Amino acid sequence: MKSILPHALSVAAAIGFTAACAPGQFTTATIYDTPAAFVRLELDRTVETGRAHSHPLAIAPAQIAAVLAGVMIEEPFAKLPFYDDTSQPRRHRAFTEKEVAFFAPLLASALAQATPEEIVTFYESRDVSGTVREVTSGGMFIQGEILQLRLANYRSHTHQSADIGVADTQDDRLTPLRSLAPQRGRLHFEPRSSMPPDPDQGLTGMFSWDHREVAVLYRSLPPSQVAPAQPHPLVRP
Repeated sequence: MKSILPHALSVAAAIGFTAACAPGQFTTATIYDTPAAFVRLELDRTVETGRAHSHPLAIAPAQIAAVLAGVMIEEPFAKLPFYDDTSQPRRHRAFTEKEVAFFAPLLASALAQATPEEIVTFYESRDVSGTVREVTSGGMFIQGEILQLRLANYRSHTHQSADIGVADTQDDRLTPLRSLAPQRGRLHFEPRSSMPPDPDQGLTGMFSWDHREVAVLYRSLPPSQVAPAQPHPLVRP
């Protein structure tokens, strides 16, 4: 049974996240929302009968923190000045300790409220200059023993090629699962023992430099020692 489950979940995850990036996704509930960050629930239109997600699910913020702390990005061999952060090692954590502490309780709250037909999305924006922002966004859901996470944007700059003074042409807050630009760097997880085996090598093509997803056996992780911050989530009515 264990050898079949990861394959089925990988296919479902890839289809689900790909379709969720298409126009038509919409928010079903807001857990937390400020101009700089949010955590929301969105309808997953790809869920089929008998293959719905495994939530609502009570999961401790410390367990979510352990997942976020283990997500790693492996940058391309050649980093580009003005595009990549050359001050970081090629392989580094995707989320800072501050981001882990901030998002963990919110994502745990979202999973506790999500229906089997919903996915959790997250978003963070930071001003880089008067005309450019840096966006980190993505989503997650749980299927059985596996937490699937997609990092659609990792510190992606808005208006990479735009002239100074050009206003935003799209609201990136409406599409947290859509990449603003081609994403450089593969997603991994540490420890690798907490990643489910993938018996079908044909699936590896979907996990390319511009398609960043990772599956985690989240129950195998010890709770993180990071003390989560306590933002005030909006409880679903």
